[in-house]
Amino acid sequence: MKNIKLSSSIVLILLTCLSINGISQGFLVSGKVIDAETRQPLQGASIFCVQTTIGTVSNEEGVFALRLPNGGYELCVSFNGYESITERINDQSVGLTERVWELKLKQKSLEEVSIVFSSEVKDGWEKYGSFFISQFLGTSENAQKCTIRNPEVLRFFYYRKKDKLKVTSKESIIVENAGLGYNITYQLDSFIHEFKSGATETTGYPFFKNMVGSENDSLRWAEQRSTAYYGSLLHFFRCYYDSTLNLNGYKIEMVDESTEKPFQVKNPYENNYYSKSDNGLLELNFPSKLRVLYKDETPSSIYLKEKKLDALTPFQISILKFYNSIMIEENGYFYDQRDIFNSGYWDWERLGDMLPYDFDL
Repeated sequence: MKNIKLSSSIVLILLTCLSINGISQGFLVSGKVIDAETRQPLQGASIFCVQTTIGTVSNEEGVFALRLPNGGYELCVSFNGYESITERINDQSVGLTERVWELKLKQKSLEEVSIVFSSEVKDGWEKYGSFFISQFLGTSENAQKCTIRNPEVLRFFYYRKKDKLKVTSKESIIVENAGLGYNITYQLDSFIHEFKSGATETTGYPFFKNMVGSENDSLRWAEQRSTAYYGSLLHFFRCYYDSTLNLNGYKIEMVDESTEKPFQVKNPYENNYYSKSDNGLLELNFPSKLRVLYKDETPSSIYLKEKKLDALTPFQISILKFYNSIMIEENGYFYDQRDIFNSGYWDWERLGDMLPYDFDL
């Protein structure tokens, strides 16, 4: 990445960002998006923070500027037909202004070419569409109010020997979440479901945009978002960061993996598990699985019915398994996201209940 001289366009964009948001608030990402081979600017490239409502597009000179609230984010720079660039950033990062982002044209691998002829299901949406929706969006009340607006971009591949389903997308998936009032543009990286184990792995880059509606719609969405937020993984990590777990209804137990019996973690801020750096990053590392109880809200009746649990179950219960330590930012963003595995209630709440990292009550 190279530094560039400020053009008149970027000066104007920077001044606009500063005047609107205030010089002291947040931090700035700016630069120019170009074709790595031709060195020509890419107009209309998308620059956004994954799982937020914060994004912009590059102008005719490939130039952009984006001001972010303090916290951590995964920045994505993308353009149709090109390989996306993603980078983890926060308000301590350097070198994020006046920067050239070089995008390379996508190259089809031999594997991608071969699977089209050997494994693609021609009537994939008709055969697997409902199943994909349940695994991708979820089955909660909010998920049931979601609609995929462009199912034609999805391609389905079934591997008979491995009894595995893979779904790819030619373009971003457009999801309308009428329950929470978001339009979500989802750049699908990978969706794989193994039927034998029942395991599903989905990775991608969601970008949120607030829906426009009536005053009643806005009030309803605000209420539904609040309900979705409390007890979520985002809420849990923000409470951990603020040291307010007990005040917000959380109880943590460690699970003895030899007996599967839980025992209470009396002090979740013990040095053995928890440390906070001078620059505000929280590090968590638990040697065994965590059983997280959220006591301020009962589980959804849909969840209890699907999991065949007692209808009077009083708490939402989720399991976190740490493969390595994770770092948590003040806005609830955490990394590396592959270093933990969750099951239980948080695993059941999927894209249909997801909130952006810049969500605020």
